[in-house]
Amino acid sequence: MADSFFNSRWVDAPAQATEVSTGELPLGFRAAGVAAGIKPSGNKDIALIVSDVPETTSAARFSRSGAQSAPVLVTRQRTELHAIRAIIVNSGNANAATGNRGLDDAAKMQGGAAIVAGVSEANVAIASTGVIGVPLPIDKVIKGIAEAGRQLRSDGGADFAEAIRTTDAFAKNVSLEVALSTGTARLSVQAKGAGMISPNFATLLVFAQTDAKLDADEADLLLSVCTKRSFDRISVDGQLSTSDTIILQASGASGVSIEPETEDEKIFGEALDAALRQIALMVARDGEGARRTGRVLVRGGEQQGVERVAHAVADSPLVKTALYGGDPNWGRIIQAVGAALPGTAPLSVDITIEGIPVCVAGAVVNHDTEALKQAVQGSEIEYEITLPGEGAETERYFSDLGHEYITINADYTT
Repeated sequence: MADSFFNSRWVDAPAQATEVSTGELPLGFRAAGVAAGIKPSGNKDIALIVSDVPETTSAARFSRSGAQSAPVLVTRQRTELHAIRAIIVNSGNANAATGNRGLDDAAKMQGGAAIVAGVSEANVAIASTGVIGVPLPIDKVIKGIAEAGRQLRSDGGADFAEAIRTTDAFAKNVSLEVALSTGTARLSVQAKGAGMISPNFATLLVFAQTDAKLDADEADLLLSVCTKRSFDRISVDGQLSTSDTIILQASGASGVSIEPETEDEKIFGEALDAALRQIALMVARDGEGARRTGRVLVRGGEQQGVERVAHAVADSPLVKTALYGGDPNWGRIIQAVGAALPGTAPLSVDITIEGIPVCVAGAVVNHDTEALKQAVQGSEIEYEITLPGEGAETERYFSDLGHEYITINADYTT
């Protein structure tokens, strides 16, 4: 249907899942989003989510940056990552490159959230997103945490998603009911991300909850596999953030248990995978002023080579600007391929755009140029690249690059 969450041709809606109100959380969870005055706009900027179930399990992934933010560092060092019951998030300030004060402020956020959630500090994760290098207004944050605690609701998922936004043009969230053999489990996801996005993870915050029962190892495995197929495959500008955080929580409150290596695990994994891939595409589509989203599919005989090519094409400013302008200039694509695989001999590469072959064995082939121009005017454009050999394959999703991206980032702190 036109207004379905799963609105990309590159992600199939999971057969066993049904969309429900995005604000409704899985059983055992409550959330809130409030305005604490961090953002000059006055929009919501404090988000809190809590599981009321002591046996909640979890898994987490973080930025690979060498300049990780204080919340990432404190969460990794002080939180039981397999047993996260509460997550406190602020937007409008990344609390990154803020030294010891930043670490102290992150710890204060953790303590404040632990008090209002009624859990141990070791069961609280922290995340922050926004401008780097500015001290966090911690007094406002603490007051905001207290207010968020008063507003916690089982249908607070949409407010939570709204409060974690920064330059996002729209909130990114979904709630699904997944039909399993022993009953129905709910799955919800809230995310933010629009700029500073690189295929080496991505600049974003993603929080997923389910009321199915998962042991910690299984939650970790599912999150790892699904992240590699989603957020490890997107690019907006090739820039790696200080603040990336992805967390999956499982309350088990539905009474539905998902055992390893069962059909139920497969069905639930497909639902989680589809939800995270669609969210990842939404992040690329948001892309700070983006018009179009591209998908590059690369095949060949050597995995490292296809990965390098996919990365180079998805991050190329020339490819991105052509995508923005609806310009079928495939020379920019072969340039990126050649840069990724330098050598002295001509490279035998095939390139197809929206199903139209434009290059075979490294040379132009006759094609309908008018049909090609029309094909690249849509909102989703697919590029297929075939290198010598067989057996290796990868993909990347990426945004275009246009005038609005420059405006947003040139004026970000002023």
